[in-house]
Amino acid sequence: MKSESAQTPLAAQQFTQLLSATRRGARLGRLLTVEQLVAWGWLRDGEAIHAAALVVAELASNAVRHGRLEGRGFRLTPVHLPGAGLRIEVTDPRGERLPARRAGGLGIAVVDALAADRGVRPFPPSGKTVWAEIAPEFRSRPATV
Repeated sequence: MKSESAQTPLAAQQFTQLLSATRRGARLGRLLTVEQLVAWGWLRDGEAIHAAALVVAELASNAVRHGRLEGRGFRLTPVHLPGAGLRIEVTDPRGERLPARRAGGLGIAVVDALAADRGVRPFPPSGKTVWAEIAPEFRSRPATV
């Protein structure tokens, strides 16, 4: 896992949505991402779109469970990278709570299995952005635990 990410390339397409830090907000984020990817030309039943949906579900769920502050939501930003890759960014207000594998939790292991790369960077003044990239030639890889 990297601690920071390069800046978004100028030719990248993206959208950003603020969502409530609830299970419903996490589900809506996943559904919105799938629809946006279809609008960008991804195959609705393709392996890459299913991987993206799972990564969004895990990162959004973590933002709701571990990054929530009362009255604050989270921000979802899928970025369609040049070369057809995808970066999924989820920003929450809890900068001091970094993603980690927890006993009994499989969320980060799922992200590791589906993403070509992932990381976290500060989102001043107090938040963080957790990101994962899905390569254009996505192939499932077994998770390393």
